[in-house]
Amino acid sequence: MSQRKIRAVYMRGGTSRALFFHERDLPPRGPERDAVLLRALGSPDPYGRQLDGLGGGISSLSKACIVGPPARPDADVDFTFAQVEVGRPVVDYTGNCGNCSAAVGPFAIDEHLVPAVEPATVVRIHNTNTQKLLIARVPVRDGEAAVEGDFELPGVAGTGARIALDFVDPGGAVTGKLLPTGRARDLIEGVEASSVDATNPVVFVRAKDVGLTGTESPTDIDADRALGGRLERIRTAAAGLMGIPGSAAVPKIVLVAPSASFTALDRARYDATQADLIARVISLGACHRAVALTAAMCLAVAARIEGTVVHEVAGPAARDLRLGHPSGVLPIAAEVGPGPVATRVTVYRTARRLMEGAVRIP
Repeated sequence: MSQRKIRAVYMRGGTSRALFFHERDLPPRGPERDAVLLRALGSPDPYGRQLDGLGGGISSLSKACIVGPPARPDADVDFTFAQVEVGRPVVDYTGNCGNCSAAVGPFAIDEHLVPAVEPATVVRIHNTNTQKLLIARVPVRDGEAAVEGDFELPGVAGTGARIALDFVDPGGAVTGKLLPTGRARDLIEGVEASSVDATNPVVFVRAKDVGLTGTESPTDIDADRALGGRLERIRTAAAGLMGIPGSAAVPKIVLVAPSASFTALDRARYDATQADLIARVISLGACHRAVALTAAMCLAVAARIEGTVVHEVAGPAARDLRLGHPSGVLPIAAEVGPGPVATRVTVYRTARRLMEGAVRIP
């Protein structure tokens, strides 16, 4: 039986990688499309390696992005994000990925979906998962999305061209409410937790309340099965309060702690004064080696909402929040008005086109 070819581009966006497709090249959304994405990434794989596909065996490397014509007049392209589980035949469309979002603008420019304008092209992106608008400002050189630059992104080796990404009106991306439970914090499974929905739903818990300092390595967190079980129970209970199916990839769970000195995965040493707080992001049962960008953006919003555990831990931080994570420190800005209402979150990322051609699907 011959394999069929489907055009695809393999891209890095921020600290994630994903297969990018034109919507026209895939079957309509449904089981047939999901079967293509699963096979392309190599899921389900009981060995956890995705060896028979292009996934990397962890959630940040098992993603797909589908780009097509815009469904609304204020956008240049539509973008649908798909999170492909590693060990189960599940493709989740519940939320968006901020890191992958950073690569949509460069993809749209290089695929001639929007005209290239130097020195920077503005790409208005409609994310169909959340029905939210993203505005990317992409450096352009010689008619293509620029790659080389002096912006250093913790978690990615080397430097690259800085992409500014604005998430407009990020509140209620999945649940329709910035505070899905109607409260800044709840008692969930015996611990205080804050459920916030901005760019993606997240449940925030103090690291100390589950026996951690917040500076533990992702490997150590993943190795603690009792901790993993407890965090999943908290996450599932929070999902119920937020009105989200507990089996979905969201809400993610984030452990927060006051700033402290720590050593990043590249062995760089950070002093406590270099960050405003520390966080560890758990997604699909595993701790991120860097930080899930939508979780970081939600955290920046939560830090500006009085009464949340994030606001308590971060204290009266400036608009630009410095977030310590396993790979370094991430600056991130959020605007939150009375209500509370989240008006905008701005982040900076890099992206690079890695390979182009066709994936083979048996």
